[in-house]
Amino acid sequence: MTPISINFADLNLPTLYPVFITTIGALLLLVIDLIKTPSKTFNTMFSIAVVLLSLLALLNTGVNQVGFFGLITIDGVSIIGQGIILVASALFLPLSLTSQRFHEFEYTEFFALFLFLVSGFQVMVSTDNIILMFIALEASSLALYTIIAMHNRDRSIEAAIKYFTMGSLAAGFFAFGGALFYLATGSVELEKSFFALQSLGTHNFEILLVSLALLMGAVGFKLSMVPFHTWTPDVYEGASAPLAGYMSIVPKIAAFVIAMRMFEFLVASDLEWIKTMLWIAAVATMTIGNILALVQESVKRMLAFSSISHAGFGLVAILVGTNDANTSLFLYWTLFMFANLGAFTMLWISRHKSKIFHNRFDHPYTKFSGMIHIAPIPAVIMAIFMLSLAGVPPFALFWGKFYLISATMAAGYIGLAVIMVLNSAIAVYYYIKLIVYMFLREPSYANRTIYMHNATLPFKFILAIAAFLSVFSIFIVNDLLTGFSALLKTSGF
Repeated sequence: MTPISINFADLNLPTLYPVFITTIGALLLLVIDLIKTPSKTFNTMFSIAVVLLSLLALLNTGVNQVGFFGLITIDGVSIIGQGIILVASALFLPLSLTSQRFHEFEYTEFFALFLFLVSGFQVMVSTDNIILMFIALEASSLALYTIIAMHNRDRSIEAAIKYFTMGSLAAGFFAFGGALFYLATGSVELEKSFFALQSLGTHNFEILLVSLALLMGAVGFKLSMVPFHTWTPDVYEGASAPLAGYMSIVPKIAAFVIAMRMFEFLVASDLEWIKTMLWIAAVATMTIGNILALVQESVKRMLAFSSISHAGFGLVAILVGTNDANTSLFLYWTLFMFANLGAFTMLWISRHKSKIFHNRFDHPYTKFSGMIHIAPIPAVIMAIFMLSLAGVPPFALFWGKFYLISATMAAGYIGLAVIMVLNSAIAVYYYIKLIVYMFLREPSYANRTIYMHNATLPFKFILAIAAFLSVFSIFIVNDLLTGFSALLKTSGF
């Protein structure tokens, strides 16, 4: 029997450092907890240090490297995707330092699960192997289900069960779609599969069509793509506000990277049925998300539906598939990260364990009536985030929408660009609606502490960063575009 020879140089350990750091950090937290239960402040600061150390390791990793025997790919897409994931995670963690006692942040397991969650998403964006994508997807999803339930409310447990049920269905789609994709192409590695597809012709066409439909459904679940979006408002409502904001950013950027790796080659190969599937998905997602956001009574549910609409804009970039479109997608999501996480943070600082304003919702529109008279600075900051999310110039997301629509028009999708503009106009209504309540209605509660109930110095620091970048993003847009475009070109995107 011939012995198996392993060349450890093929591990290329530096490509694994960012994931190793977050995984080992999570394990260390559990070991420390066995010795002596650490404080919430220690757990938070330790987790932030781990995330920042992982980000530093990522920035010191060279582009276009392969590690772990070819399973890990550190290309431009991976570096940008991991960067957004780690920055969003570093902004999320300080929100655990609340002035009120919330159960989940008292447990070390919360922070360990969060770091496992981050490492799973890091692997998702750093591989083109369908099996490893599936393992990373399930590892991150299982951690996320538990973290949602740890908010320890009936609605949170309900949200976790709904998310788990729908996520299990999506996992089945991904596993079955991946198996059929292997049957059609003979490989589970996307790059090798695409070379096989070039010589496939009409052979196994039906199998390929079914496999890609299933894979799109699985990825669409993470993106809240219509018709796989129904879980989103209920899960966001049951989760804590900062976790809902985090879920609107990080799982979606990981799903966008997977979609980019899976579908953009097929788009470039002029497969019309793939383009049609993506066109319908993008238009339906941005339009239905907007329409449903219009009729919400809760600001949190409005933001949930608006995140669905924003995902529809991102799908347009996958359809267009050019370097400009991909660059615009990452710019869009980076700017969306600051504005949306800032908006959810504003909900978090006014969070009460008892429902003061509504018998169901924590954050009805009426809660913010006349806020400008009671808490003017928070009202102005919330207005900044709403204007940014609406894409009003010169606020942050205007530039994301501007460059994405420009890339769409340059690729010849004029009709799609018009639909994007119309949806942007619709979105202005429900974002401005909150501003009207804050600035033009009479106060419903004459106590400033209601709106700053949960505020701490870390919260104010995060809000200051998010608000500053939402207002003055024009000064970083060109640098982000140049950097993202250069990284994507080196990787063939």
